[in-house]
Amino acid sequence: MKIYEDKSDEQLISLYVDGKNEAFDELLERHKDRLYMYIYHSVKNDELADDIFQDTFVKAIMTIRQGRYVENGHFPAWITRIAHNLIIDYYRQVRAENLQSTDDTDVNILNRKELADGTIEDNLVTDQIHSDVRRLIRALPESQREVLVMRYYKNMSFKEIADTTGVSINTALGRMRYAILNMRRLAEENNIVLTL
Repeated sequence: MKIYEDKSDEQLISLYVDGKNEAFDELLERHKDRLYMYIYHSVKNDELADDIFQDTFVKAIMTIRQGRYVENGHFPAWITRIAHNLIIDYYRQVRAENLQSTDDTDVNILNRKELADGTIEDNLVTDQIHSDVRRLIRALPESQREVLVMRYYKNMSFKEIADTTGVSINTALGRMRYAILNMRRLAEENNIVLTL
């Protein structure tokens, strides 16, 4: 990655768009500590900070890949803004889940979809989605599959994954990023829909 150290953030983004994945690794290395500390100081929780940190870079990757990143010389501000918005979204979701008043007689707090049994159709679709996800995971390279399983099925932090697999946190994050990108690509190529 030494060949990318002297490049500006915008040059790295251009190289990444041109298929040089190592350029994004340099961006990650360059900004990860500051961004993680910003997220951690906002949420005060290691696991939540890890999740938002990962989601921030996944969202940045998707935005850049879709050609929606506008070069303005302010990549650090842009990536921090993504993290900030994800933090706000998280707290909005928590508030929405927890703010149900029993004083409002028009609202039955127990009449919520997530508390109800699914219909047969919902259950069939959910089973199909789970089956498709398992197939996509099996199609991943072993190193990516290992990190994905540890993160989502064993609920391990990236530090724990790095320690278990004997790689750096950056490598674990990179493998997760490539696993998600590969799964999305495979889903698109095979016309697999992973939502209800």
